[in-house]
Amino acid sequence: MIEEKFSIVIKNASVLDGTGAPEFIADIGIIGAEIAIVDKTCSLSQGKETIDAAGYIVTPGFVDIHTHYDGQVCW
Repeated sequence: MIEEKFSIVIKNASVLDGTGAPEFIADIGIIGAEIAIVDKTCSLSQGKETIDAAGYIVTPGFVDIHTHYDGQVCW
């Protein structure tokens, strides 16, 4: 396998992927603005920028769906 050059490598992150599965430790390789790989073996080499995320949690973006729209139905 030819090793890719990642823009950013996030190493040793606790990953919560939003599926309801338990968290796991992984390296995350990013190329440009996209996640290219989530490597559970934590064997990615250094990227142009490397972030040590040991002790930190990485999750998908959260969306705030809180509204007060339902109260307007009765007005």
